[in-house]
Amino acid sequence: MKQELFLGDLKHTPVGDLRLVVSDLGLVAVEWAAAQPELDRILRRLARPVREDQGRVAPYAEQVFQYLTAQRREFNFAIDWSVLRPFQRTVLEAVYAIPYGEAHAYAAIAAQIGRPRAYRAVGRANATNPIPLVIPCHRVIGTDGKLHGYGGGDGLPTKAWLLQLEGAVLA
Repeated sequence: MKQELFLGDLKHTPVGDLRLVVSDLGLVAVEWAAAQPELDRILRRLARPVREDQGRVAPYAEQVFQYLTAQRREFNFAIDWSVLRPFQRTVLEAVYAIPYGEAHAYAAIAAQIGRPRAYRAVGRANATNPIPLVIPCHRVIGTDGKLHGYGGGDGLPTKAWLLQLEGAVLA
């Protein structure tokens, strides 16, 4: 039997209402409630039984809320990395390691993972990040020091808000 997933809500955050998915191994997905089709796509790809369980999601939701309200800089819960494809996992583990308040270029991430010419693939891995906010794809910027692409919330204004929350200084 496939491992069950648990779904719950985080409402009234500074960036809007969110939906979270967890497994017994950790956090699987964070998605804006308004982007339900995207969450449905993730869940279809995982092909596991899903049930609403706010209690299972609550510890994760609490830490995400604390982060969004400047009460937390790091998360201390597990992430279920097994739901990611190998290249995406490599990229997102590197992104996860970007310190709070810093921003790194797509090209720098590509070089860090030993694939210096794969900066566009790094961008794609970030664009399909199922755990935004926690895996901080908002901390990845263009080589020109500018914001490029963000699919969460209101897009680039949300990315800018998150970087401002963290006190990141951009060129």
